[in-house]
Amino acid sequence: MSSTGDKVKGMANEAVGNVKQGVGKATDNTRLQAEGKVQEKKGEAQQAIGKAKDAIKKGVDKA
Repeated sequence: MSSTGDKVKGMANEAVGNVKQGVGKATDNTRLQAEGKVQEKKGEAQQAIGKAKDAIKKGVDKA
């Protein structure tokens, strides 16, 4: 997957995770809150992978 794809999927997962957490809090559903937190962290990791791919590509392009 491209770095842009990783970053986009990461942002989407992070957004969905935040929504799940909010709904979980509003409905007092701890399972949904936990799922949201996990999905948010997954999104953050995907974005980090995309950024790392960008950094590697820039390093290779300079060489």
